[in-house]
Amino acid sequence: MSFPRTPTSTLRDVPAVRIPDGDRVLLPTGTWLMVQQALGGQFTAMTEMGGLVRIDGKDADALGPELEAEARRFADERAAAVEGPFHEEKVWDALRTVYDPEIPASIVELGLVYGLAAEPVEGGHEVHVKMTLTAPGCGIGPVLVDDVRRAVLGVAGVKDVDVELVFDPPWDPSRMSDAARLHLGML
Repeated sequence: MSFPRTPTSTLRDVPAVRIPDGDRVLLPTGTWLMVQQALGGQFTAMTEMGGLVRIDGKDADALGPELEAEARRFADERAAAVEGPFHEEKVWDALRTVYDPEIPASIVELGLVYGLAAEPVEGGHEVHVKMTLTAPGCGIGPVLVDDVRRAVLGVAGVKDVDVELVFDPPWDPSRMSDAARLHLGML
């Protein structure tokens, strides 16, 4: 989403995740923020102290009507995209909606997804995702794993998902797509 980076204040108490440590915090009503990115239905914002937080799309009403509408638009698009029968490409599409809160690129574009497998089970499919992080000690890792799980479970026909976090081989920038490198000014 393209939007002006203008300061705003929270309209109500809102849960958030501090970046990069992954600690959960509650931002009180009136907390000054400047949204830095709105991707994948999530919002990364800088606080008045200079730290970054991530706010879930379900709490976008605390950021004002424009961002609430953006979160609703994303949710509606995702719902429409995953309707119908199961197809592995829909799982990949769901993974493309999971963004690193510090980097404006999806985990697929960043090369963090090392593997995807789906197997039929009674009533649908079980999906196994093997992924890594840009840094092994990244505190936001559990948050990304939850994002992946939630995104994949939203795909029609998925009954269960297993997300395996691995660090071998270690991630490096060569795993990024050309599109991500171009977007991040690395090409």
